[in-house]
Amino acid sequence: MRRTWKKILFLSLLTVMLSALGGCHGSKEQASFAVPDEFDTSKNYEITFWAKNDTNKTQADIYKKAISDFQDLYPNITVNLRLYTDYSKIYNDVITNISTNTTPNVCITYPDHIATYLTGADTVAPLDDLFTSEKYGLGGSDLKFDSPSKEEVIPKFLEECSFSGHYYAVPFMRSTEACYVNKTYVEALGYTLPETLTWDFIWEVSEAATAKDAEGNFTVNGQNVMIPFIYKSTDNMMIQMLRQKNAGYSTENGEIQIFNDTTSKLLHTIADHTKTGAFSTFKISGYPANFLNAGQCIFAVDSTAGATWMGTDAPLVDISKDALADFETEVMMPPQFDAENPQMISQGPSVCIFNKEDSQEVLASWLFAQYLLTNDVQIAYSQTEGYVPVTAKAQNSPEYQDYLSRSGEDTLTYYDVKIKASRLLLDNVEHTFVTPVFNGSASLRVASQQLIENVVKSTRRKQEIDSAYMDKLYADVSSLCRLDQISTSASGKAELGTLPRTSVILLSAIGAAWLLILLYILFQALKRKNKVAGHRSRNEQ
Repeated sequence: MRRTWKKILFLSLLTVMLSALGGCHGSKEQASFAVPDEFDTSKNYEITFWAKNDTNKTQADIYKKAISDFQDLYPNITVNLRLYTDYSKIYNDVITNISTNTTPNVCITYPDHIATYLTGADTVAPLDDLFTSEKYGLGGSDLKFDSPSKEEVIPKFLEECSFSGHYYAVPFMRSTEACYVNKTYVEALGYTLPETLTWDFIWEVSEAATAKDAEGNFTVNGQNVMIPFIYKSTDNMMIQMLRQKNAGYSTENGEIQIFNDTTSKLLHTIADHTKTGAFSTFKISGYPANFLNAGQCIFAVDSTAGATWMGTDAPLVDISKDALADFETEVMMPPQFDAENPQMISQGPSVCIFNKEDSQEVLASWLFAQYLLTNDVQIAYSQTEGYVPVTAKAQNSPEYQDYLSRSGEDTLTYYDVKIKASRLLLDNVEHTFVTPVFNGSASLRVASQQLIENVVKSTRRKQEIDSAYMDKLYADVSSLCRLDQISTSASGKAELGTLPRTSVILLSAIGAAWLLILLYILFQALKRKNKVAGHRSRNEQ
């Protein structure tokens, strides 16, 4: 009997452990979505759409028109729009709402964020079967609008939405980074812009621009303010530098590689140019466009999606008209280490769909998400900034080609800097890249930004940037961003960071099983002790 109990306990423990392991490693694997055979138009659906609009009223109006036009086609679907001004706020709200099962239906987001959403079981709907549904998939036969086929979505942009074995999003718009250059000041300093900007060229010109006259004003602009080189998104700065150097950032399975010798050398270079006043960042000094437009910056690196804020005639500006400087604006690739092999990051919003209990509600969400890929929405939105449409259907349309051909006709719809920014990406899609997506990749991106921001801040405070500083910086950033929780072991397999709820439950079950075993052993020990004591008592009698 005792052996039987031991076998039962052993098998129970083994079963729980195997289940726990399966739960831990499979927590990111979402159940496939079963596409309904028919969309039930007899029922009414109310879906929520969370989107970002860059405080641009035109973008908000495009969303509202898209919703109105879509609801005319599908009167049984009501779309409620919630606008945000920052992707990180959308991300934080989604994370908060996952625990209460109140996520939106459709959400503008980034793959790094989706990877974190996936830690909740069946949170985000995989789109593989929805893509290929004969009736409701991309280019489906039963759609009430002209949807692009899967083949008409730019392959490189679509690939960015595939990770963990599934498609979890569709691209909505794409942008890249651009260096907006005050060409007038570059030439005034005695330089000629190369075909492709290099880091050496930018650093040299930026240092030259720090020269002052006898009265303490900067020679190049005659003002008492000049920050020659300002970078807005320093996470992208570090990521692109490492990519161009073919140095470690991370692997596909989540191995963190950013803390390396190349990173240290880059940070030392950044510190050197910060010390002279040649370089600063958006977080520390302010929006690059404001300095560029006031003639207080020569190289302003920002997204192509910010093109309407750049230049003397920019339609969107944050400074007074009398503060604007008159100069010629050039739009170029971000600086490169190898001009013959340029590398620039691909970015821009994607759209994901959240799972709900009612598969018809998910299908309604998919229909709306897919409607955002139609030419009317794609072309209209791309004209608001230096975005490019994500479908060949839109890019090759006569309407979009006409838009590109009219660069400089006015300073609004056809603002030349904005259209140059769009062409920069259209002409260089093959030179773009994305970083690996995994649970924790969003935190790694924050860490890459923090490295540069901390070094610039410390340099301005006249701290010594030496090897001891770097060791402490790496330890502090790793701890702050919890990279130690997503680091990898020597075997190369990603270790667990913050565990999903299912895994916590299963691991708790293991603990409970061990507790039962210990209680059973204790019970048997007490039973034997009492039995021996009983024998002794009888023998003494």
